[in-house]
Formats: sequence, C-alpha cells, structure tokens
Amino acid sequence: MEGGEGPHKDYYKVLEVDYDATDGTIKLNYRRLALKWHPDKHKGNSTVTAKFQEINEAYKVLSDPAKRLEYDISGTYEINGYTLREYLARFKGMILTCNGLGINHSPFWTQQLMETETIDQ
Repeated sequence: MEGGEGPHKDYYKVLEVDYDATDGTIKLNYRRLALKWHPDKHKGNSTVTAKFQEINEAYKVLSDPAKRLEYDISGTYEINGYTLREYLARFKGMILTCNGLGINHSPFWTQQLMETETIDQ
C-alpha cells in the first residue's frame, strides 16, 4: 500500500451497485446515499462526513466512463476479497471481450459465466 493508505475501497460496494451497473443505476444510488449521508442531516458527526466524502469519491470515478474503465482494470481493489461469483460479475465484460479477440475461455470459466448469467436474471 502506497503512502500509508489503507486498502483501496470498492466503489461499487460504496454505492451499493453491481459491477455491471448502468450509469442510471449508479446515479440513482449516488443521489439516494448522498441524501441519506449528507452532513447537514447529521450535525457535527465526523463519521458521517467521511462516509459522505467516500460516496462522492466513488461517484466521481464511476460516473466518468474513462475513470471507471481505468478503475476497473487498474488493480486498485483487493481481488482476494471477492468470491468467484463477484469476481466474474465484475469482469464479465472483459472476459467476454477476450473471446471476441480470439482468446478462448477454458471450459471452467465459460461454465462459471453461464451460471452467473442465469442467477443474475
């Protein structure tokens, strides 16, 4: 960890959205959480202020397509903290794109992706 920072935050979890959430869903959840955690509603509570800043930081990254893509592929998250299902849900787009580039999936990954698809629907 650089500069004494703690573990990187998962912005998707901060905004309580799925890894493949649409821009509309991200915006909706941001507004809901920003209203809930706004410092004016919780006078002088530093924990609330920190949570509000975290929500704003997450939205600033996930609402910008370029920043979101960089965040998604930059490795600034704890892979070990994810279950296989969460990992596949987050990287489903990139894994499927690899197939479009002629990179074959192993049968294991393909099966896991299919199971994730059926559960998500």
